[in-house]
Amino acid sequence: MKKLPVGISDFKDVITGGYYYVDKTLFIKEIIDSGDKILLLPRPRRFGKTLNLSMLAYFYDCCTVPWGPDSSSSSKPAGTRNSDSYKPLFDSLAIKNAGSEYIDKMGKHPVIFLSFRVIKDTDWDSCKLKLKNLIQDEYARHYYLLDSQVLLPHEREYFKKIINLEGDDVSYENSLGKLLFFLSRFYNKRAVILIDEYDTPIHAGFNNNYIDEVLNFMRNFLGGGLKDTDKYLEKGVLTGIMRVAKESIFSGLNNLGIYTLLSKKFNEHFGFTEEEVKVMLRDFHAVEMLGAVQSWYNGYVFGDKVIYNPWSIINYLNNEEKQFAPYWINTSDNKIVDLLLSKGGIELKKELEQLIRGESIEKAIDENIILKEVPIREDLLWSFLLMGGYLKQTSRRLDDLSGKVYYSLSIPNKEVRASYAGIIDRYFSTKIENEKLEIMLKALIDGDIMLFEQLLQDVVTAVFSFHDFSNEPEKVYHAFVAGLLIWISNTHEIKSNRESGYGRYDISIIPKDLDSPGYVIEFKSVNKRRNETVDIATRDAFKQIEEKKYETELVQRGVKHIKKLAIVFSGKEVFVFQPSQKN
Repeated sequence: MKKLPVGISDFKDVITGGYYYVDKTLFIKEIIDSGDKILLLPRPRRFGKTLNLSMLAYFYDCCTVPWGPDSSSSSKPAGTRNSDSYKPLFDSLAIKNAGSEYIDKMGKHPVIFLSFRVIKDTDWDSCKLKLKNLIQDEYARHYYLLDSQVLLPHEREYFKKIINLEGDDVSYENSLGKLLFFLSRFYNKRAVILIDEYDTPIHAGFNNNYIDEVLNFMRNFLGGGLKDTDKYLEKGVLTGIMRVAKESIFSGLNNLGIYTLLSKKFNEHFGFTEEEVKVMLRDFHAVEMLGAVQSWYNGYVFGDKVIYNPWSIINYLNNEEKQFAPYWINTSDNKIVDLLLSKGGIELKKELEQLIRGESIEKAIDENIILKEVPIREDLLWSFLLMGGYLKQTSRRLDDLSGKVYYSLSIPNKEVRASYAGIIDRYFSTKIENEKLEIMLKALIDGDIMLFEQLLQDVVTAVFSFHDFSNEPEKVYHAFVAGLLIWISNTHEIKSNRESGYGRYDISIIPKDLDSPGYVIEFKSVNKRRNETVDIATRDAFKQIEEKKYETELVQRGVKHIKKLAIVFSGKEVFVFQPSQKN
């Protein structure tokens, strides 16, 4: 049984190191077949983007100098054409049998390969220095150009300044286009440009208030290598998480093809398909776990294809005890999502609660992200969550009047559902102490209604303003309490607005341990315009519970101890009663 490539993203290391490899080499064929000179392929983090670009680099590259610190270990003279050096890597893979028109391109083009995935600095000076260091390293890999006759004297001086970090900002902004030209001239072949995680420094710039500087640099840098360079460029392939708006960074690139996870093109090449996972489970003697693996790690939809999270599958199979866990740990900076969440009101909390219950919501999705609009457009949250892998789309609807495209969105699987607990935790932690929430919910489960009421009042006071209750206050409280109850979803099933008996209860709490108490909760607001009191609203709540027999579902589920609660509120004042208190 082969080793699993946990955290290994270099294609050559995977193949020569004897690691298990899910054959994605037909990605090369689709890249070659594409009529687009330049392709942007946004996908969620850890879905194999870097490994795929590394594979493209080894397939195309005709340079003898490898990447990284071993660049001086080549047995051939620097700059010697390398058309056969990497061919053995592909000997047993699908691309080898795709046809001569593809194999003939192997080892025939110089490659520029840059990965921006580690550039997450908190200030522009540090970010710019790292960008220059990456460019310096790629120029240094092609140091043999200095000893060739293809560089004119002024070009040689320019090349040296880049390597020695002595160039000005404009020199580095022009460096991609310059290197493309130098390599094409030296090899008399068009070059391939591969840019991994192009948007990482852009997001860092947004998060740390240097977005204008980084956009200006990236616009000039990428434009210099990709715009009006058909004579020197064979293919350009960029990956990232988001599709940053063309107006922000790709202006003037008329030959750019953009294929997000909503596209059917390239939909099988990032992540694992159902068939690939079945083969992996067979190879690692875990076929019987397919159902559980599906519920934990599949459910993503790329185009029209159901996809599994590759990082999670590899880590699950690499675990000797085959334990299910949320391996897709969020190591990236989600300040943009946090910003959008913090701007959301009670409607957002209600929608998140719907999603965690396994329901879907319909939202307009904008694939074109203009980062400067994020602070003023709350609707972009759903685009970020979808493109980042936190949601999946299940159906599409075009609104003829607005031209907007609406998608039905839901949570893909158990692993991602677990991550939403973290999202909610981050949202509330700025306003409420987590310990207080835990005590409050424990008080409810233990039947200490007085303590539950007291802490619920504290939470409401901390979170809400009177403005939140201006329209439909019952719905506000209903959605808010339902959201809080998500915290006990490991031990209890939370249901909202479901039919039971002769009506629809507000909330029911069904314990997974049937010996524990279950709850039926009804919300009532005091209508002061009708001179209503807390007592009247409470009696109405219990009358509705009894007449509609809301406890029916809990009885049918086998819950032995059922408690009925009325949560009554007047503005920001909250009262929680049991039948023995008010009736």
